[in-house]
Amino acid sequence: MKRIFSPHSPALLAALVGILVAAAPPADGADEPVVAPPEALVIEGVPKIPVSLAETVGPYTEFRAAGFTGWHPTRHEMAIATRFGNVTQAHVVKSPGGARTQVTFYPDRVPGGRFDPKTGDTLLFSKDTGGNEFFQLYRYDFADGKTTLLTDGKSRNTGARWSNGGASIAYGSTRRTGNDVDIWVVDAANPKSDRLVVQNKGGGWEVADWSPDDKTLLVAEGLSINESYLWLVDVATGKTTELTPRGGEKVAFGNAAFAKDGKGLYVTTDKGSEFQRLAAMDLASKKVDFLTPDTADVDEFDLSPDGKTIAYVANEKGVGVLHLFDTAGRKELPGPRLPLGTLSGVRWHKDGSLIGFTLETARANSDAYSWDVKTGKLDRWTFSETGGLNANTFSEPELISWKSFDGREITGFLYKPPAKFAGKRPVLIEIHGGPEGQSRPDFLGPWNYVVNELGVAVIQPNIRGSTGYGKTYSKLDNGELREGAYKDIGALLDWVQRRPDLDAERVLVGGGSYGGHMTLVVSYLYSDRIRCSVDVVGPSNLVTFLQNTSGYRQDLRRVEYGDERDPKVRAFLEKTAPMNNVDKIKKPLFVIQGYNDPRVPRTESEQMVQKIRGIGTPVWYLMAKDEGHGFAKKSNRDYQFDATILFMKQYLLNEK
Repeated sequence: MKRIFSPHSPALLAALVGILVAAAPPADGADEPVVAPPEALVIEGVPKIPVSLAETVGPYTEFRAAGFTGWHPTRHEMAIATRFGNVTQAHVVKSPGGARTQVTFYPDRVPGGRFDPKTGDTLLFSKDTGGNEFFQLYRYDFADGKTTLLTDGKSRNTGARWSNGGASIAYGSTRRTGNDVDIWVVDAANPKSDRLVVQNKGGGWEVADWSPDDKTLLVAEGLSINESYLWLVDVATGKTTELTPRGGEKVAFGNAAFAKDGKGLYVTTDKGSEFQRLAAMDLASKKVDFLTPDTADVDEFDLSPDGKTIAYVANEKGVGVLHLFDTAGRKELPGPRLPLGTLSGVRWHKDGSLIGFTLETARANSDAYSWDVKTGKLDRWTFSETGGLNANTFSEPELISWKSFDGREITGFLYKPPAKFAGKRPVLIEIHGGPEGQSRPDFLGPWNYVVNELGVAVIQPNIRGSTGYGKTYSKLDNGELREGAYKDIGALLDWVQRRPDLDAERVLVGGGSYGGHMTLVVSYLYSDRIRCSVDVVGPSNLVTFLQNTSGYRQDLRRVEYGDERDPKVRAFLEKTAPMNNVDKIKKPLFVIQGYNDPRVPRTESEQMVQKIRGIGTPVWYLMAKDEGHGFAKKSNRDYQFDATILFMKQYLLNEK
């Protein structure tokens, strides 16, 4: 599951621009006006938010962010994703620091787009409605400004990839059964030409690449984060050839692409390794040669147009490092020295001179950059605003570690308040989603307000099950081992108690998606050790979650959580479910949910809120009728953030 409560996640944090604070008349004799909530919000138990609070918080919600999504094939121009209105849209930037020209204008989020690889006259993008994740593919034509729907308008369509010649688009679709992801191909100029290439069983299928001659597709079949397989699919006939054997060691392939000559592949895989290593695979012999050491995950890579150099990003203790690799000499090449942060979206320009990517640091939100491989020049293409605040003063994270119940070392990041705050500081523990995720030294976004203005320390733990520490570590929470992850937070609470600068009597725990589930578990397991908690779209019972999540996800999630259809597993999941331990939750809880959430259905939040009310524990509930797995619209996110600050002030910061 995606991180929702995380500092850099658009689903919870108002990390982009604009705040819609509308003053409503004073209510019930109040002394000051209050914020008028967006119409789509359902608000239960949440006090009215004073305009004075929203105005104080306001500058911290005015951060923008931008992400690089692709190069124009013939000009040095970028497609990016950023937001000027209520949601992120696709934009084009024609030079470093140039104007961000908006291309799409929808009430729902558009996460950027990709130019066609031949002329750059069109842009391919996807969009859902109200966060329902039933993505449709669209073609935007720059010549006349018209947009054409390329898919059926009903099913879920994902992983779209242009053919090398720019004539066709391959993608995965649930159109046939609603759950199974089949592979489809459509002529980009003719939506009526769409055709089913191959039928699949399961929801984990995705197109990885087109062969250089555009006759064959490289397709990945994912069964879990630790098990996947690669296939070749003949575009004309639909004939499939499995490339990776089954049985024996379960192996995961994270990324895959054809070599320039079409006779081999470059992949990332944990075959015989702890980490996702970059490797070369010969298609004739199926032999795999490793190109990087077994010391860090290779998060992503892109092959240069001439096939001579691979640009790849390694996750080195949470920091993203951009490397270059000579494919002929099989050796590392000098790469750029970049600010410490995280990198994503690495892609070569078609002329082989530039590498584009998105960079995020603790003191700068995501922005689009390029690096010139010949001159070594680093250019920043977007300069996302920070609400007038000086981001150079923001807290930088400290890597921390503690021993858990079994002696295993767990690590995380600590963002400390400035020195002006004396005494022991209250603590916010933010647990990432996934569980296949990792907290990294990223931009805190609006949560810088919590650190800078409220003096609250933020801790982001990477409990067992997190990625970035090897596949053994990522499996330590599977099925009935999940209680170990719960205990990792208990050990963190012990660590907080030993710190002279942190206040163990004032701790808030929060998280989104799986982090929301963890939050609910911590709320009952360690109710006597926390002040309050904030759950964003978290499963309250893994049994009902597995039964009701979208069909294409069920089997993937059962590998992680356990199969609820197995009586023994079901008994364990029921025993540990927050829903069945509500009577132990004694501290105030804030629950946040999107009505259209296809991953964690709103019933997970609704049943939890209803039970909490039944025992009399204070509970706030905020639900958006136009959102899905977290809030994407800025007006909703701003109200959510303001409400969360009000919750913190009332229950975390007040002195007992």
